[in-house]
Amino acid sequence: MGMRGPFTGGHAVRAAKVTSMASQTPAHPAQEQQVPNAISMDELQLAARNHAMPLEALRYPITPAGLHYLLIHFDIPDGEAASFQLTIDGLVERPIVLSLADLQARPVVALPVTLECAGNGRALMEPRAISQPWLREAIGTAEWTGTPLAPILKEAGIRPGAVEIVFTGMDHGIQGGIEHDYQRSLSLDEALGDDVLLAYAMNGAPLAPQHGYPLRLIVPGWYGMTHVKWLRRITAVDTPFKGFQQAGTYLYQTSSDDPGVPVTRMVPRSLMEPPGYPDFMTRARFLHAGPCTLQGRAWSGLGLITRVEISTDGGQSWQDATLGESPSSSPYAWRPWTFDWQATPGTHDLCSRATDSAGNTQPLDIPWNVGGYMNNAVQHVPVTVS
Repeated sequence: MGMRGPFTGGHAVRAAKVTSMASQTPAHPAQEQQVPNAISMDELQLAARNHAMPLEALRYPITPAGLHYLLIHFDIPDGEAASFQLTIDGLVERPIVLSLADLQARPVVALPVTLECAGNGRALMEPRAISQPWLREAIGTAEWTGTPLAPILKEAGIRPGAVEIVFTGMDHGIQGGIEHDYQRSLSLDEALGDDVLLAYAMNGAPLAPQHGYPLRLIVPGWYGMTHVKWLRRITAVDTPFKGFQQAGTYLYQTSSDDPGVPVTRMVPRSLMEPPGYPDFMTRARFLHAGPCTLQGRAWSGLGLITRVEISTDGGQSWQDATLGESPSSSPYAWRPWTFDWQATPGTHDLCSRATDSAGNTQPLDIPWNVGGYMNNAVQHVPVTVS
């Protein structure tokens, strides 16, 4: 299963900082932006409906379902396995209707895959794009079980002239002033990839309602908007799909009049499990002096992770971390790393950055974009050592 599809948009790396004991109320990076960029009540409501993965959960190779990040655009549909039907239609020779039992009777694949929201880090950008106010924890890695999509499309018989496959979910609502079902498309070549799954289980259990029960799409390497949940219809079309979730959002735009570049595959990112212990309100980190093993995970949808570097001085100097193996050696799951650090008294700014096999490295900074997408700038973890 190889990586496919180049990405041309900009990307960056963000650092993790450690704050000093001298400050009784150390500032959190997000709080620093709340005076000029206050979170609105609408955004607070979104943040209450959706949730991120606590960074201490980076310790788990496979993220427990309740800790995996979650973004739901509209309402959670009331899906029922007994009455569920998946329709494959459009430019096909033989339209197909499959029940959940039909899908479960087909060849089974279980694949660990890392999913990240394209807006991860949006709230840390300045100026801040207005939407779900993610910090940096919109991430998770689950083992998704299902059946490959490609054989089903081949059985249906894609007719000449088909250029894209459109995936329609059961969720329905209004965004950008447009009423629509949640829909995304893939090119015919991408949809026929042997790694694309119709998934009905997560971490060995049936999908939870919030994660797409009874069926969802899994497209390894792509940002989360692609993995259509509550999937009910797959349609072959002869023109590029222009639905709102495809052409009206999830674009990398440098200005409001920029037509934009579509967000597709995940750019490289490394996150650090914050060391030591936190302040309740600010999440500032404190640590006792002595040997400390820093650890975290790194991933990319553009290639395999080949290097992770660590800085303890805010990115002025870097040293190589030790890489471990991805869960089940999956090429689509994050890769663990460790770094042995001798923590000395004072304030330290800890950072990690990832490089993938395509030569992409997380940058220290990222240009602002209209939608607040793909902010994979280096994570700063301030730590106060005493």
